Amino acid sequence: MSDVLTDLGGTSVLVCAPGGPAVRGEQDAVDLAGNASYLGARWVALPVERLAGDFFRLRTRLAGAVTQKFANHRVGLAVVGDVPEGGGALDAFARESNRGRHLWFVAGLDELEARLGRQ
Repeated sequence: MSDVLTDLGGTSVLVCAPGGPAVRGEQDAVDLAGNASYLGARWVALPVERLAGDFFRLRTRLAGAVTQKFANHRVGLAVVGDVPEGGGALDAFARESNRGRHLWFVAGLDELEARLGRQ
């Protein structure tokens, strides 16, 4: 399966396949966000399997760097799936991100579609 552009909740979303290339650093985020923008996507649904473990270790600052690259391209990022246990800081980061407009942590595409439909 490959990444596919689809409509969720009235919003164009690039839904990434779980087996695709991992986002390991800032350049991977730039490439993915740029491709999504080129395709006309307003959001990217990225499975947790595609994110390097450092994304979930906040002290590495990778999550912030990746999120910033998507914001620069004016493309939202939805991390889809079960986030690894990361303790209080990661839980707080996910809760705070879900209050915003650029980075969401969702259990599945149904939840993302519902959120997008309420925007």
